[in-house]
Amino acid sequence: MKIFISLLFYWCFRVTGFGQVRVILDTDIDSDVDDVEAVAMVYALADQKKIKLLGIIVTSDDPYAPLCVSALNKHFGRPRLPIGFLKNQQEIIHREGYRYTKQISDEFPRRLKSYDEAEDAVFLYRKLLSKSPDSSVVIVTIGHLTSLQNLLKSGRDKSSALPGDQLAEKKVSKWLCMGGLFPAGKEANFFRPDPLSTVYSLAVWKRPVVFAGWEIGKDVITGGQYLRDNISDKSPVYRAYQLYNNFAGRSSWDQVAVFLLLEESKQFFDTVKDGYCYVNNDGSNKWMTDKDSPNQEYVVFRPNADQKKLAKLLDDMVIAISN
Repeated sequence: MKIFISLLFYWCFRVTGFGQVRVILDTDIDSDVDDVEAVAMVYALADQKKIKLLGIIVTSDDPYAPLCVSALNKHFGRPRLPIGFLKNQQEIIHREGYRYTKQISDEFPRRLKSYDEAEDAVFLYRKLLSKSPDSSVVIVTIGHLTSLQNLLKSGRDKSSALPGDQLAEKKVSKWLCMGGLFPAGKEANFFRPDPLSTVYSLAVWKRPVVFAGWEIGKDVITGGQYLRDNISDKSPVYRAYQLYNNFAGRSSWDQVAVFLLLEESKQFFDTVKDGYCYVNNDGSNKWMTDKDSPNQEYVVFRPNADQKKLAKLLDDMVIAISN
């Protein structure tokens, strides 16, 4: 069964390939377990040569979050994949209990010994972008937007003579954003803990952006019994879901944003265009219709899209590289 899933996944996604995309993933890994499967998904896509994974930005106040990513990197054969961490925060929070980040970083080998060894998030963003061809990078954010805001606010440095907003405009082709509630509402990535970073990022951003709102991943349930029964129990993905809720299943907010990298996502999703996402200072958002705003869109399900089929497909992407 496990071998069949792996072969089927690799066959299906090779025959529909549309070229390699350069990707930076920005995650708040620690707050929920969907980040773990989303991170594993970008490894799977990189293994298939669907994407060139440039690095992972960790936007979190959890000191074990970058160490958890380091353990994931090493387990999946990328021990030296660059990791950026949101440094110069007011406070790095040492919690009494951790859902999975400390346990994963303790139980699995990793390259980073401390969060201090991770690169500064803005420095890494600028370095990766400056080394990339123009209009070649897709940024996927699956957490709050403090690191992205800091990139956009950044000044010239040894990586590039361009300020951050111009560097992003020059090098990025698209931003895939898990955030917001559409057509209107209030969602955690937009309002917690830094709503003004959302306001700023959307005000300054010039390139195309696609939003995968909370309502999209909510009922796409992954990480349940199917994952438990088919993934290796030696995988840190297995361990993360075991620790988080013992495979009770969880919404797939972050995985959907990663899945949008693939042309196959069009089997499940359409987008609403001709407008823009307006964000209030409290992080609440509303879609404003405007035919003169061509660069923003948000995802909606196609009629009769099978959410259970999508959930199985997302799990299969991770099972395929874990066995």
